[in-house]
Amino acid sequence: MSTIIEQGSVSFEIDQATGIGTITFGHPMSNSLPGKILQKLAATITQLGEDESVKVIVLKSEGEKAFCAGASFDELISITDLEVGKKFFSGFASVINTCRKCPKFIIGRVQGKAVGGGVGVASAVDYCLAVDSASVKLSELAVGIGPFVVGPAVERKIGLSAMSELAINATEWRSASWAKSKGLYMEVFDTVAEMDTEINRLAVQLSNSNPEAMRMLKNVFWQGTENWDTLLVERAEMSGKLVLSDFTIAAINSFKKK
Repeated sequence: MSTIIEQGSVSFEIDQATGIGTITFGHPMSNSLPGKILQKLAATITQLGEDESVKVIVLKSEGEKAFCAGASFDELISITDLEVGKKFFSGFASVINTCRKCPKFIIGRVQGKAVGGGVGVASAVDYCLAVDSASVKLSELAVGIGPFVVGPAVERKIGLSAMSELAINATEWRSASWAKSKGLYMEVFDTVAEMDTEINRLAVQLSNSNPEAMRMLKNVFWQGTENWDTLLVERAEMSGKLVLSDFTIAAINSFKKK
């Protein structure tokens, strides 16, 4: 099943034989995510999480290059008031919180570079695998805002020191091997084929595990994040305010011209 939104899409398929549910998101602009796609992605994760036929979820994006380029710049630059800004940044908050509360383990498949919100999504899954070309960058400060919404998920996964390194040095890429050393990626592969083989092996293994044990284990992993429904919305409002500033508008327009 597929839903096409603003030249982007969110689709899912369920292998009834194994109970593996695969969610795929895509957008022609390097898999950047407009608000409506973020909303649909969160809803789809919730749907598969509630589907009793699904035992484990694989989250992936379309194409062979970027995993996710973060927020849609076109939508970002069109924000004209605080409420719209808060709603836009709440899109990534919703995806992260939906991953957090989903009762199924989510395996992330990162086949290319991850920027900003893309790093947040990779941090919000429960087990993330990547290829060697899957560099990461938190570029928000370079365009006049900050990684406020994705920050809690990234910090939880790789620690405050590594998260602050990404957030402060906002124009520099960090390699997939760096991301693995910090705990964002569990394994890094030379090829997509090798990564997909391991994802399938792990997904099948998990599909044969005790669903209740996995649900309880996931709750243990995410202990201490119970306030994120409120926290991430507060962070979205911080970004929503900053995106209205003359500094940020100029920075985004300059970045788009590069």
